[in-house]
Amino acid sequence: MQDNHRLVGGCWCGAVRYRVADEFLYALNCHCSRCRAATGSAFKATAGIEREKFELIKGADHLLVYDPSIRPSEHIYVGSKAPWFEITDELPQFDEYPSSASRD
Repeated sequence: MQDNHRLVGGCWCGAVRYRVADEFLYALNCHCSRCRAATGSAFKATAGIEREKFELIKGADHLLVYDPSIRPSEHIYVGSKAPWFEITDELPQFDEYPSSASRD
């Protein structure tokens, strides 16, 4: 759901609600074993934004975002990705979390 360039979301059970500006700094897909275990899938999509642009309305954990305009720009921790998952897009891939120098 979107409200004047602010995304509104929460957890499926309704215990958590938030609003966030649609102004993310980055988005990426993490393939580390912890993110795969947390999601039960081949990777976990994640994005970052300045704290002041995020407003927690209700609840504390398990946030879910609907329809952000930013898309992932890279894959991280592909050195430990699921062996059965094939990355088929053209995004940069990093075995670990890259330093800012390796992104240039």
